[in-house]
Amino acid sequence: MKIMKFLLPALLATGLLNTVLAEDMLPISAADVANDYPGALLTPDPNTEYKVVFDFAMADDNLDDPYPMLPLVARYVNTLAKLGVPEKNRKIAIVMHQGSGLIGLKNAEFKARHNGKDNPNIELIRQLHAAGVEFHLCGQGVLAREVDEADLLDEIQVDFWALTTLIELGRQGYVILGG
Repeated sequence: MKIMKFLLPALLATGLLNTVLAEDMLPISAADVANDYPGALLTPDPNTEYKVVFDFAMADDNLDDPYPMLPLVARYVNTLAKLGVPEKNRKIAIVMHQGSGLIGLKNAEFKARHNGKDNPNIELIRQLHAAGVEFHLCGQGVLAREVDEADLLDEIQVDFWALTTLIELGRQGYVILGG
């Protein structure tokens, strides 16, 4: 009985500690993971290479809030990691065009274009990029909105045109989501 008094709390603490450690090891600290569903028939396979491109397109009239798809991408990356998909098998890209490209502006330029409001996307963009997510920005949109590349976050790559980027990534086997 005395052993149970000490063993039970120790086991509970170990379980909680493992949960905390697992959450600390997720690639995106600012994001959650999808909930486990016992008995699910389809789940990510750690031996599969996941090539996914998220097509971000939205009007640029309301960028005061964090871009709604960024947390979804972060949750997907964390879920793949939690389920054992190694980073080398997580090929995730984001193609930004229309107004969504402006989420990649450095804070000073974002503030200048949005009535002094801070860019709410910077930290999550940096965490996603550090976790291996590539950010592609439409060069045609950069030209149309007169964005200086020096005003973009270092994590943002400018491509010729979002359309050609989506086609090229699709040709390389990426599954295109959104748009």
